[in-house]
Amino acid sequence: MKKTVLTFAEAKEQGEKLTMLTAYDYSTAKLIDGAGIDAILVGDSLGNVILGYEDTLSVTVEDMIHHGAAVARGAKDALVVIDMPFMSYQTSVYDAVVNAGRLMKEGRAGAVKLEGGTEVCSQIKAITDAGIPVMAHLGLTPQSINAFGGFKVQGKTEAAAKKLVENAIAVQEAGAFAVTLECVPDKLARLVTEKLDIPTIGIGAGAGCDGQVLVYADMLGMFSDFTPKFVRRFANTGQIMTDAFKAYIEAVKDGSYPEEKHTYKIDDDVIEKLY
Repeated sequence: MKKTVLTFAEAKEQGEKLTMLTAYDYSTAKLIDGAGIDAILVGDSLGNVILGYEDTLSVTVEDMIHHGAAVARGAKDALVVIDMPFMSYQTSVYDAVVNAGRLMKEGRAGAVKLEGGTEVCSQIKAITDAGIPVMAHLGLTPQSINAFGGFKVQGKTEAAAKKLVENAIAVQEAGAFAVTLECVPDKLARLVTEKLDIPTIGIGAGAGCDGQVLVYADMLGMFSDFTPKFVRRFANTGQIMTDAFKAYIEAVKDGSYPEEKHTYKIDDDVIEKLY
């Protein structure tokens, strides 16, 4: 059954946990979708995981459309949420609506996600007024990594915690259907979750959120450049893949692959006529 923003609202109302993972390609999205996930995030984390950038800032709208459309083709039931990349919505309300529209039309998104609080509420309202669902993102917002001075837990002081609560209420009032809380202390995330009518999706924000999201390559042990404290590895797929690659190389070099069962036949008399 196709998941929508109503799925999120109903889960919040009924106290059911929501599940979300990232994906950036058709094959991975198809596997995740088939497992029964509620939502797939085409995150601008593809800059790190797929494109090899040091951060998410170099990711373009075209990158998000390209990967988003591939994921959408693989996800039959999950809600596909596509990140709005750096400077695709901060410049103006007009740019925000146009770029969100492109992610919906060309990227086949079911919703878009953008980072920020009160400073982007005008954009959230305009995008939702255009009929495009918006997921907000508070706490550690990777597009602002230079302003933060690194990947740091957010909301630890009284002033910062108060601001985060205010921002969460503001994005809800602006029309967001959900909000991601990243690298926020557990008790603060729990408080925000209790105050909001919309669901919170945590990543490094504790179990008190209404749902969780992880980068699929992190939880599968495929991406080892940097592993955040909050990541739990549910499989060591990276090692399995490395072992398989090595076994393939060895089999080709020693001649044990391909075997006869991997080859196609032709009549001997045809071959003899070619000599």
